Amino acid sequence: MSQRKAFEVIDKETQTFVDLAQKMWDNPETAFNEVQASKWTAEVLKKYGFEVETGYVGLPTAIRATWGSGHPVVGFLGEFDALPGLSQKAQTTKEPVTVGGAGQGCGHNLLGASCLAAAVGLKAELEEKKMSGTVVFYACPAEEVLTGKAFMARGGAFKELDIALAWHGGTLNMINNGVMTGLNSAIFHFKGRTAHAGGDPYNGRSALDAAELMSVGANYLREHVTSDVRIHYVYKEAGTAPNIVPDRAAVWYYVRALSREAIDDTYDRLVKVAKGAAMMTETELEIEFLGGCYNTQRNDVLRDLMLDSIKAVDKPVYTDEELKFAEKLNEQSPTYEQAKASGMLKGGPIHNGIFVYEQESSGSSDVGDVAHIVPTGAVSTATCNIAAPGHSWQITACAGMSIGYKGMIYGAKAMAEAAMRIYEDPSIAAKAKEEFDKRMHGRTYKCPIPNEVPIPQPVK
Repeated sequence: MSQRKAFEVIDKETQTFVDLAQKMWDNPETAFNEVQASKWTAEVLKKYGFEVETGYVGLPTAIRATWGSGHPVVGFLGEFDALPGLSQKAQTTKEPVTVGGAGQGCGHNLLGASCLAAAVGLKAELEEKKMSGTVVFYACPAEEVLTGKAFMARGGAFKELDIALAWHGGTLNMINNGVMTGLNSAIFHFKGRTAHAGGDPYNGRSALDAAELMSVGANYLREHVTSDVRIHYVYKEAGTAPNIVPDRAAVWYYVRALSREAIDDTYDRLVKVAKGAAMMTETELEIEFLGGCYNTQRNDVLRDLMLDSIKAVDKPVYTDEELKFAEKLNEQSPTYEQAKASGMLKGGPIHNGIFVYEQESSGSSDVGDVAHIVPTGAVSTATCNIAAPGHSWQITACAGMSIGYKGMIYGAKAMAEAAMRIYEDPSIAAKAKEEFDKRMHGRTYKCPIPNEVPIPQPVK
């Protein structure tokens, strides 16, 4: 296995990165509200000699931190937001820390700390070898609502990079070169006229009727879109009592697809459905466009680099206690029997292989925006039990204890190894850029969030 100064420093400073991740786990903050996480991350970056810019490109909790000069310029995409409703203690039975509270159900406390650790290790090795090059760390808010990096890109972020590297914890040690969907997110607000539903309903104009008719139209629309499109929704407001004609209703929609073109086309048709529903019910329509993101984009050069790099890093060694912890979680997973039947658990309750993922996925990530600006490589490492459902209390539990922390450090070393190979052989970056240009086919990135959509501010 590779022996690097970067690994030595990451190992030596592991407790600092664990402490940072633990503080974010103990104090989960939802999208655009990562005030404490941003402060703590900036403090650690300054401790290790990075130049730190907070409130980057107008996002209150975003950070850009740099060290070095010249090319290659390699950036790390850190995240740190939490999910609402996924509070959970670091134990094998479901029990929230705070009932109804937020929790790290996607492990973003680990994500930000892992990318930071990779940047710190990389800086140390470049210093020791007196090599030129620039290390950039971004603290990116609001991945869970899939708009943080898009807002950052709208402000000009990421264009400075030669290569961007992303890491995410999960159930597998995996090189992710598959394509994830992009999306648009919008809330459709209908305004009607209230009336007594029993006494004079003819004087009312039901906003709820409009919202329901929109949903009917959206369901019919599903037959006439390409197979990669996903349309899903929840009601945000639907009236107050059955005997009052609702004068307010709101429904929140996601439109996902594997290309920006398909997203825009389907979303435009969904807007027409909403306008038709308003016309049929004589209600008013207001569309609150929340934002959107691009689909991710493959880069085979960086796939090969990330695969070679993770193979050069020693895998975590788990204690009996950690393995028992993971097994107890697996047994409670709704996919446990399926995982057993597929053979996934033969290697143990925590994944110990290396998997290359090339398939298309209906999930989304705002890493896709970065991947349409610069060549982007992605790696995942196991930070939870192998049968953990996505966005679950099991992931929150593991993200607040040693299983998550070991995967976090494993991921940091894989990213540091990949970045050092780029500094040692800049032709890797050149080849990745050549492939990027071919995949773009002359297209340029256009932020899916219009300038008039304001950047969300932290809730005070």
